[in-house]
Amino acid sequence: MRNPLADKVVDIKPSGIRKFFDIVSEMEDAISLGVGEPDFDTPWHIRAEGINSLEKGKTFYTSNSGLIELRREICNYMKRRQGITYDPAHEVLITVGGSEAIDIGLRAMLNPGDEVLIPQPSYVSYEPCAVLAGGTPVIINLKAENEFRLTAKELEDAITDRTKVLILPFPNNPTGAIMERKDLEAIAEIVIKHDIFVMSDEIYSELTYKEEHVSIASLPGMQERTVVINGFSKAYAMTGWRLGYACGPRVILEQMTKIHQFAIMCAPTTSQYAAVDALRNGDEDIRMMRDSYNQRRRFLMNAFRQMGLECFEPYGAFYVFPCIKEFGMTSDEFATRFLEEEKVAAVPGTAFGDCGEGFLRISYAYSLEKLKIAIGRLEHFVKRLRAEQGR
Repeated sequence: MRNPLADKVVDIKPSGIRKFFDIVSEMEDAISLGVGEPDFDTPWHIRAEGINSLEKGKTFYTSNSGLIELRREICNYMKRRQGITYDPAHEVLITVGGSEAIDIGLRAMLNPGDEVLIPQPSYVSYEPCAVLAGGTPVIINLKAENEFRLTAKELEDAITDRTKVLILPFPNNPTGAIMERKDLEAIAEIVIKHDIFVMSDEIYSELTYKEEHVSIASLPGMQERTVVINGFSKAYAMTGWRLGYACGPRVILEQMTKIHQFAIMCAPTTSQYAAVDALRNGDEDIRMMRDSYNQRRRFLMNAFRQMGLECFEPYGAFYVFPCIKEFGMTSDEFATRFLEEEKVAAVPGTAFGDCGEGFLRISYAYSLEKLKIAIGRLEHFVKRLRAEQGR
């Protein structure tokens, strides 16, 4: 029998996040700090709008691009939050989560052999989506001494005559790093100089703790060469609703919509009606959840300082990325022993790229009570490892 499989699919490694999630799901009394999912319920008024749409029989297909009411609310949101004006008829597409937007955005922009610059550590989908779209991933290794920001020099050094797209994954999963306006201005200058395009994944844009998020699309000369990816899963605790969106130039969005049309048809109708209410009435919910995450973030950073565990201070998303190089183990070995001996699951840094070696991703999208138990176990584990090493 002929091989029924595509080589490029077989060659893609499964997500390194799921391994530990699957183990901990079958382990009694285990705590998982591995999944980036808010522990909050979707706010009631958002759920109520979804329920109301069902009760009224609003269960039909929407436009391929999504409900026009939702696209208008997204444009209102982008205007008031980022000062960017988009046309709801032609420059906004509603997708099945931000992940679909990443996938079809790369498929719409890449020709075979086009290079995609991917700063790592970063979200696990970028590299395989680039490969599946026929592109060539080019990894930019971010550094802890730069607070895992992308520097202008790192970008300049990675660009070739085949570079087409830069993925800008900030606020960052897994590091929690952010890019401030001055950082983005330096990046934008190089992007324009080399005439490349940007896919800016801003799914964590509402979860920043130092200053308000700045979209690179808001900078001069960048809106026409940037596709902004966002969604409702993180800011509004709507992970299971599977709803995201893309904003960008009409010439790109039209092709993304074509792929979406054939592969998906439209995003879930019930979720779209709920999202309209989220954008109109959800600002206070965001503030409440962000304040809670920030409290947890500060708790973790203080706990790391007390146990002498090195960790740069992250100001975005809901992750910390402590360094575990002192223990002489790989990230996978550390995470495996931590899970087996202390029943706490965290994700090895290498799940997010090879340069994540020596780090561990811990999510604080969990209750403070659960975090206190888990960090107590981490402190016990760290003390035991240091004793084993005679320190």
